[in-house]
Amino acid sequence: MTEPQKDCFGLLEKVFPLGDQGLREVPPQCFDCPDRKACMQAALGTRDGMAFRDELLERSPEDGILGRIKRWSEKKSLARQMKEDEKSKK
Repeated sequence: MTEPQKDCFGLLEKVFPLGDQGLREVPPQCFDCPDRKACMQAALGTRDGMAFRDELLERSPEDGILGRIKRWSEKKSLARQMKEDEKSKK
């Protein structure tokens, strides 16, 4: 029998909240959770999580033409995922 998921499972603001210095950090209670990896992956797959990943890409430096292409590709992939997520909710 599998254990039911906790109320915080996959919620970005619960499992990866903004800290005092404006950076996201993992709460101490999450380190002992057996579901932490699946939970974090689920949180990054949500609309808020995809927006967070987009923010990270915006802040990342562009290292030459290959860096620009890689960043463009990742942003395009995130945009596609967000669009698919929007369609699936309709």
